[in-house]
Amino acid sequence: MSTLRFNVIDEALKRKAVEVSAPADRASDYFGMKVFNEEKMRKYLPKKSYEALMETMQHGKSLSREIADSVASGMKQWAIEMGADHYTHWFQPLTGGTAEKHDAFVEYDGKGGMIEEFSGKLLIQQEPDASSFPSGGIRNTFEARGYSAWDATSPAFIVDTTLCIPTIFIAYTGEALDYKVPLLRSLQAVNKAAVEVCRYFDASVSKVNSYLGWEQEYFLVDEGLYAARPDMVLTGRTLLGHESAKNQQLEDHYFGTIPTRVMAFMKDLEYECWKLGIPVKTRHNEVAPNQFELAPIYEETNLANDHNLLVMLIMKKVARRHCFRVILHEKPFKGINGSGKHNNWSLGTDTGVNLLSPGKTPKDNLQFVAFLVNIMMAVYKRNGLLKASIASATNAHRLGANEAPPAIISIFLGRQISAVLDKLAASTKDEAIVFDEKSGLKMGGIAHIPELLIDNTDRNRTSPFAFTGNRFEFRAVGSSDNCGGAMTILNTAVADQLVEFKAEVDALMAKGETKEQAIFSVVKEYIKASAPIRFDGNGYTEEWKAEAAQRGLDCETSVPEIVGQYIAPSNTDMFVRMGVLSSKELHARAEVKWETYTKKIQIEARVLGDLVMNHILPVASRYQSQLLDKVFKVKALFGEAQYQKIAAQDLALIEKMACHMEKLQTLTEQMVDARKVANKIENERQKAIIYHNTVAEAFDAIRYHADKLEEVVDNEMWPLPKYRELLFVR
Repeated sequence: MSTLRFNVIDEALKRKAVEVSAPADRASDYFGMKVFNEEKMRKYLPKKSYEALMETMQHGKSLSREIADSVASGMKQWAIEMGADHYTHWFQPLTGGTAEKHDAFVEYDGKGGMIEEFSGKLLIQQEPDASSFPSGGIRNTFEARGYSAWDATSPAFIVDTTLCIPTIFIAYTGEALDYKVPLLRSLQAVNKAAVEVCRYFDASVSKVNSYLGWEQEYFLVDEGLYAARPDMVLTGRTLLGHESAKNQQLEDHYFGTIPTRVMAFMKDLEYECWKLGIPVKTRHNEVAPNQFELAPIYEETNLANDHNLLVMLIMKKVARRHCFRVILHEKPFKGINGSGKHNNWSLGTDTGVNLLSPGKTPKDNLQFVAFLVNIMMAVYKRNGLLKASIASATNAHRLGANEAPPAIISIFLGRQISAVLDKLAASTKDEAIVFDEKSGLKMGGIAHIPELLIDNTDRNRTSPFAFTGNRFEFRAVGSSDNCGGAMTILNTAVADQLVEFKAEVDALMAKGETKEQAIFSVVKEYIKASAPIRFDGNGYTEEWKAEAAQRGLDCETSVPEIVGQYIAPSNTDMFVRMGVLSSKELHARAEVKWETYTKKIQIEARVLGDLVMNHILPVASRYQSQLLDKVFKVKALFGEAQYQKIAAQDLALIEKMACHMEKLQTLTEQMVDARKVANKIENERQKAIIYHNTVAEAFDAIRYHADKLEEVVDNEMWPLPKYRELLFVR
């Protein structure tokens, strides 16, 4: 082992993380203590201001400047009592992360001193520089003005000593420059469309909420080892590295006993999350070594997305206290599972009904089937667009591998639900459909759909969009993604489909059909039309890829090509029709995604070239020189007769290394040349495509030869921590 690696590992082992214990009180006693939630609002706001703010949060009514000043005053008082001395508008630019600019609660008092000040104007609106964030051409470098505006539906919170106010972020010209604006618009769209359909079944429904439960997968790596891997520091993943002899093949890590150091990290993380009102509930070992998962209780989608972004920030801070680094890259290690962020999505009414949960009455089940089938139609029509929502340079390494859904969007329903839909599609209006009594699943005619079982599906981990009993699990979302991107597209597609459904049902009713007959007729047609999106088999097989293509599903695997779905005419029309994104905003998002893809591959190419030329080849050459020196000494000592016999293995190894070294240098130089050619292209889409086809295409071949050298070069000389050292917590 090299001296560098020995010192790094030794240091990582010596540094013991101090477990930060939560208070002896129950979690419920301090849950939300750092959040300006409803309890704090009642305490710190006048009754009039509190009631007005509740109306804004629950029903979207605008706040007057007078009320905003009152809310700001109460919020400031609470924050200062909690030890805060700064505030910030906390927003979600198109980088995929979050952004913040801190200002102190101070103003001149006019007498040579300072006073703590925070007005409604500062609460509602600020002007962060918009020129240096990705904008897809909406903003030029010299056009700096942008606005952040308070999202009152997501409560303010305190991190360290800063009051964080969740906000939207828009350009001076009004276009959305973030993930939150389109997400909020999509939530309004699906609410409006779903309420109209719900009123076929219950006239008292006045609101439908979109709910999200994310499952955050991540890796932990010793901080010292992480620092000794330039590729992990700069790209988030290992660009080189031979597989460890033991990785996940024994399947002994999944749901296994959580390592002591990791448990200390998890407890500390949960404590920090609960104080911030994030309802984290589940923790466990994932499949790959050093891989883990965190999951919360379901929340309204906008709040859940804010909480996920906050969790990713907290994880990184807490990990440092425990001498870890959190790795959120979708595929940080070759040969073992990558990390996703499964988005469990559902719709629920203000009357307490989960629209994706089978009911106990015929009316409830007709409603359930209507929403289920409309979602199927939405996913079928927009399967390429949904894939674009989760496509990235990082997620491309994970999708299609054996631990993740394929890069083809399909829906898994399970045997019983599939049987219900198949019989519905084949039935006539007067034909009763009866299921096995044992399953508890019967269906009569239009008005007689009795109880269906909850959890009446198996689970299919190869399905990117699986029905799991009372929700859909969008499994293809990447672990580092902002959930808002995928949820915006899903909500918009479903809203658009529900609008179409209602129009068709109303048209049949206008022709004399009863409401139930009209709903049944349209549902039957949708079941047949959306049949290609249903697939309950193994999504990993080559046979499925061929079958999916025959079914007309989007089978594109190139990220730059997939991104083009954002500006496909039919998708643009849908977004504009639903009022979620304008054509200009869509083109900007596509431009940002192409540019981001290019930059990430560009960075990886530069890092890979540096590792090969400055780390791997010099060390391999040095070891090869040692072998050559040994061979010459053998020849001098034993003479020509014994030389060939004694040095045969060394000679073979020298030749083998020479072959890999020559290939490694040639391929790396070709990759660098390809990058230089691609850099001259001005069109972002074309540049991204060329980077995909020529630069990224070279990575695996370069890695192959570097990893082969790792197998034979003296372990003490190898410059990088190896997988066997990175992947097992000590």
